[in-house]
Amino acid sequence: MNRVFDYRAATSFAEALGWLAEMGSNARPLAGGTDLLVNVRAGLMTPGCVIDLKQIPEITALSFDENEGLLIGAGVTINEIIESDAVQQHYPLLAICAHQLASHQVRNRATVVGNIVNASPCADMAPPLLCLQAEIEIQGNDGARWVPCATFFTGAKQTILKPGELVSRIRVPAATKGARGGYKKLKRIQGHDLGIVGVALVLLGDTVHIAVSSAAATPVLVKPFARTDDLSTVVATVREAISPIDDVRCTKDYRLFMAETYVKRLWQEVVA
Repeated sequence: MNRVFDYRAATSFAEALGWLAEMGSNARPLAGGTDLLVNVRAGLMTPGCVIDLKQIPEITALSFDENEGLLIGAGVTINEIIESDAVQQHYPLLAICAHQLASHQVRNRATVVGNIVNASPCADMAPPLLCLQAEIEIQGNDGARWVPCATFFTGAKQTILKPGELVSRIRVPAATKGARGGYKKLKRIQGHDLGIVGVALVLLGDTVHIAVSSAAATPVLVKPFARTDDLSTVVATVREAISPIDDVRCTKDYRLFMAETYVKRLWQEVVA
């Protein structure tokens, strides 16, 4: 079924923010569109206006600096993360997780920022960004602010974004470059890719960071562990931190079992 809406192409964040302020909840920003356009076509979203961000010059910027770290603009696609030499050299876990997202065709359009802003509990890019202590830049008409990725998600499909605000970029700090890590994902392999449970683990010095997706209302960053912690204690702590449910994709018990299994495997591969 055809859906009718106005279309505006912004050439600056200021212009996009102005239109968002003008139209409020009637407007939706567009970068990759792999969630927005599907939802519009299905009738799950009925925006009066779609504001295209792709003509904003800085939106496609992907850069690395030894002092500042990795900066990911709001229009950087998942495939650009996979193909980036800087990402592969300094933050390989990002490329590993990006490669698990959907298909090559979808990754050509889907953006890292869009994957985060969509705030799905099964977002593939959330676990590595949480483990790597990423920060998110939010722009509004009152200015810009940086927030930790760990505080960005508030519920399923919900974030701390206020009306009229946009995420302009993500920063992965220089302090976490070169970190060893791994990612395990259980997904439906027939038909469209649907995440069932995902676990990312990162070793930073003698500290271990673990994040789990598809096992709570939001992606979960578990409290840090020491490298010398007993693995059974680690597994029990992860189990306590998540709250999976039964749904059409999987049962609660199987999600718990696979989360525990992936934590054990990743610990042996990365930490032991």
